[in-house]
Amino acid sequence: MKITLIAGARPNFMKIAPIIKAIRAASKEKSNISYRLVHTGQHYDDKLSKVFFEELEIPEPDVNLGAGSGTQAEQTARIMVEFERDLIRNPTDLVVVVGDVNSTMACTIVAKKLNTKVAHVEGGIRSWDMTMPEEINRMATDALADYFFTTSRVANDNLKNTGVSEDRIFFVGNTMIDSLLTNLVKIKRPEVWGKHRLEDKNYLVLTLHRPSNVDDFKKFETLINAIDESAGVPVIFPVHPRTKKNYDQLSIKPQFVVPTDPLSYLEFIYLVKNARGVITDSGGVQEETTVLGVPCLTLRNNTERPETVTMGTNEMIGDDIDALKNALANLKNGKWKTGETPELWDGKAAERIVNILEDMN
Repeated sequence: MKITLIAGARPNFMKIAPIIKAIRAASKEKSNISYRLVHTGQHYDDKLSKVFFEELEIPEPDVNLGAGSGTQAEQTARIMVEFERDLIRNPTDLVVVVGDVNSTMACTIVAKKLNTKVAHVEGGIRSWDMTMPEEINRMATDALADYFFTTSRVANDNLKNTGVSEDRIFFVGNTMIDSLLTNLVKIKRPEVWGKHRLEDKNYLVLTLHRPSNVDDFKKFETLINAIDESAGVPVIFPVHPRTKKNYDQLSIKPQFVVPTDPLSYLEFIYLVKNARGVITDSGGVQEETTVLGVPCLTLRNNTERPETVTMGTNEMIGDDIDALKNALANLKNGKWKTGETPELWDGKAAERIVNILEDMN
């Protein structure tokens, strides 16, 4: 079986790396699966792409489509045009897409129009928030995909409720957690640790990238000020390139919030693992904190990963500044729930995926 694996943006890399590793391990046992890796170039900055390939030991992609940045439509269109050319030149039995970025949806549409089957890793998750570009990507991808590798039973139910038959749904676990557990022995202390004399469980980590939190300057400023006033300890904030412009325009320089360049995967996980808590609007960080047992404050009104709330260490704060301040006070006073690891988040999801693919032959 020939498989084409699609990776385009930072969250994809952590999800695709274990699958490649599992395919390579299976090939040593005379598996008949071969793969081709397509990097769409959605994330092209070395700090968001190259370093992740190196740290996660992802091989050089067979092609980089060079999509680059732009509006949602511009980026999606470029990916579609370039991937169509590539897929015509390199036909395959199955296109495997991961996650919910523009590359996921774009390559799914192209593959289906060329009568090629598609498998969606992380299929079925839903926030039910149509203001999120990722939700549109998920729904469009799942409407077209042939097979679904899911991270939870909730995702299974979401798919069944849209008419997907059970024989197309495979509950395998979470490949992002595969990467996390595999790389815990390799995490490395970032430069910011020594520079700001950080201590275990005596600092916070902040990540913000959703347009609803960073594009509106007044809302962004209010968030940063509230965090700075309530934290009481250093708040390490790896600033996404598109967020830096607004951060640089803040009228009052924060006392506790410490901006840094984007961190490598191994550096970021080191900070998260040893933090008192994490403030985020990222889906993946909600998963990582749950498995690491680190308190997570999510600055969103909804989540496509409800198991991180019902079972894990995550709490939805929304955009309520008072709720954020209260949550930070509880965290400071040690009043935070303890969580447990969701079902099948055990580091073996990619192995299950490859075993299922072998059975499809």
